Amino acid sequence: MVSDGESLDPADESSFSTAKIGAFESRRADDLKRLIEKFGGEAHVSASMREVQLDDQREAIDFAHRLLVGDIDVVVLLTGVGFRYLMNVVSKHVDQERLIHSLTDVVTVARGPKPAAVMREFGLQPTYRVPEPNTWREILTTMDAELSLNSQTVALQLYGKVNPSLIAGLEARGAKVVSVPIYRWDFPESTVELEKNVHRLVSHELDMVMFTSAHQLVNLIKLARRLNLEQEVVTGLNQTVVASIGPTTSEMIREYGIEVDFEPSHPKMGHLVSESARHFQNLQFRKQNIRLTMSNPASDSMDTKAPWYDSPFMKACRREPTEVTPVWLMRQAGRYMQEYRSVRSQVSFLELCKNPQLCSEVMCTAVNRLGVDAAIIFSDLLPILEPMGLELEFAKGEGPVIHNPVRESQDVDRIVELETVDELDFVIETVRQTRLDLPADMPLIGFAGSPFTLASYTIEGGSSRTYTHTKALMYRDEGAWRILMEKFARAVVIYLNAQIAAGAQCVQLFDSWVGCLGPGDYRRYVLPYMKQILEGITPGVPVINFGTGNPELLPHLAEAGGSVIGVDWRIPLDKAWQTIGYHKAVQGNMDPMVLLGEQDLIKRRVQEVLDQAGGRPGHIFNLGHGVVQQTPVENAIAVIDYVHELSQR
Repeated sequence: MVSDGESLDPADESSFSTAKIGAFESRRADDLKRLIEKFGGEAHVSASMREVQLDDQREAIDFAHRLLVGDIDVVVLLTGVGFRYLMNVVSKHVDQERLIHSLTDVVTVARGPKPAAVMREFGLQPTYRVPEPNTWREILTTMDAELSLNSQTVALQLYGKVNPSLIAGLEARGAKVVSVPIYRWDFPESTVELEKNVHRLVSHELDMVMFTSAHQLVNLIKLARRLNLEQEVVTGLNQTVVASIGPTTSEMIREYGIEVDFEPSHPKMGHLVSESARHFQNLQFRKQNIRLTMSNPASDSMDTKAPWYDSPFMKACRREPTEVTPVWLMRQAGRYMQEYRSVRSQVSFLELCKNPQLCSEVMCTAVNRLGVDAAIIFSDLLPILEPMGLELEFAKGEGPVIHNPVRESQDVDRIVELETVDELDFVIETVRQTRLDLPADMPLIGFAGSPFTLASYTIEGGSSRTYTHTKALMYRDEGAWRILMEKFARAVVIYLNAQIAAGAQCVQLFDSWVGCLGPGDYRRYVLPYMKQILEGITPGVPVINFGTGNPELLPHLAEAGGSVIGVDWRIPLDKAWQTIGYHKAVQGNMDPMVLLGEQDLIKRRVQEVLDQAGGRPGHIFNLGHGVVQQTPVENAIAVIDYVHELSQR
């Protein structure tokens, strides 16, 4: 019997249509098999793991004694099976009634419904229950909202492995963490069926695979390695539709360099099967298109014979080795250059943005002067707002001003859908003209503002430090927020794909204001729309996903997508890359203010960033944000020269 809290009625459009579906569930393998078959799939479910209670339970027993004497303040229960094991183990050494009574005297945090259900078996109720999707981020968000962890002792019941992100987050909040391991994950007693799925992946026999636990993939890869088929399995997974039950599992999948194609609305088995069946045809079509593009990159979007294709910048986007680390600068054509100021003395900023010839001139001048490895079109984030019904002005001394901002929920209705780029033809022509004027081997980057930044400008009516109006609308009316963000997401996809068609080899998404959000709000109010954009951009074209202001958002930016994740200076590059995952390229991350110092300081800081990158393929050197107006142009040139000099391989 399946009870995931939903009605599972296969509609006509909700069908796997006899597709072969691989899965790796153990405890509920039969339930999962029946569900897949109910939705028209040919199920190949092979158990991949089993819980094995640890022989050495000294840490669990020590935890129980400390709990009894009042030396534990908070208990975090991560799994139901783990809590049941824990109670069974420690009850042999301490009185169970005293233990249960002690648990009622401390704060208990249950990661979702399963540990809460097992607690009820012992007559306990959690103090706090972590909401979906029950990842370590939601655990921290819940505790931030309800508790002060400073100087608190937090016991953490583990679930077969250590979660370093959760432990680091607790310690960063001043907690002393006591880890309580209970069990470990091992292979099932027989791996015959799992080996069959390994071979199905290698021979590309499966149309979709489903992972209902992160460790299923770990054991799958372990077995493949034992069979000398690890790379073949990873390749097979990347050519198959991959469905993950939720963010925790998805993170592990992405750590192995495997793309996650689908997550359900709720991290439950029933939702996973029914929703992936509903979307199966589209998922398969998208996967096939990506596969065709990657196997035949000599399409219009990615011509392998083009002079720019094997440039250092493009190779770094693909995480291929380069002879030197490529470098370009955000805002590399700007007010710090005399040539730019000369042009600006004749026209307003918006007039410049709407003149493709001048835009190309100022960018090509900067490229030639600096010696960078990539050019970015000269434009601005906000012209896209004008055809969407917003009155934009770049006021002298004030910056951008929106004269008819969105302030109330009903105002969202007057935002016009962007269906064509006809009213943005000056940007598209800028791409064409700049591509024509640049050296043939110089890659050109297009760009757009991300939905949150566009929405914030739209709602605030200009720049802001507090984002009061934006957050008020976001929190007050999620429905209006969703409609607004979806409009911007669809517009950005159209806009960027038009730039690609006009001659951009790479595109960058700027989320300049998203750092005002915490991780929980980013996941709720931004992440779905970023995923929508990144899934809609022309396959095969590198995308740089850049958000600034809050390093805690980096794993979420990586989850959103993009082949390159931009990193600002608020976190060391090595730590950032580890957080993002080495399957992604990174861009960054020197503080732009360093360019106001002496050149010996600049050289040291360049070396520091390069050292943190460690020579790993996939690093694009850049500042953590744009060049500031006061920067001496010779210092900007020095950055480029030092990167090339110090990164020679």
